[in-house]
Amino acid sequence: MTDTAVSATAPAPRKESGLFLEDFEVGQIYRHPFGRTLTETDNSWFCLLTLGMNQVHFNEDYARRTPFGKAIMPSPLTLAVVTGLSTMDFGQNTMANLGWKEVTLPRPVFAGDTLYARTTILAVRKSTKRPSVGIVDVSTQGYNQDGKVVLTFLRTMMVYRRGHSPAAHLPDIEPDA
Repeated sequence: MTDTAVSATAPAPRKESGLFLEDFEVGQIYRHPFGRTLTETDNSWFCLLTLGMNQVHFNEDYARRTPFGKAIMPSPLTLAVVTGLSTMDFGQNTMANLGWKEVTLPRPVFAGDTLYARTTILAVRKSTKRPSVGIVDVSTQGYNQDGKVVLTFLRTMMVYRRGHSPAAHLPDIEPDA
């Protein structure tokens, strides 16, 4: 066995990954790596899940008569997807979202639009009550495939400090027979 090899029966050492409080600096800009194309199915499921009954989301005949000209995605769906796009960078070590504010939706989102997200770090501070975490304030923009902003918001997250995030439980796996 080499110095870096691990026994087939011993678990590999735990490696921390993701961004921790110490990794954030005011002014950093994250262009989150994935996009997400919204579909009519996303729209239908979200309306059913949330009991969203505004016809502008699911009645094309009605929606054609609105200023949008066709059905639009529910605003909370847009907020959820853009927040989700940031989890590739922020999600693993975010203990909790403490709040969203100043949410604006300058343009509608339609089925077939692909959303992307960009986040700027506004403030980073240690928690005065919980030594294992800190607080990160961010400004996020969601934009469509044409680079047009469809959503902006401010968000506050509680983020673990390095060495303080809980270990994920991985069940024992039976060895191959």
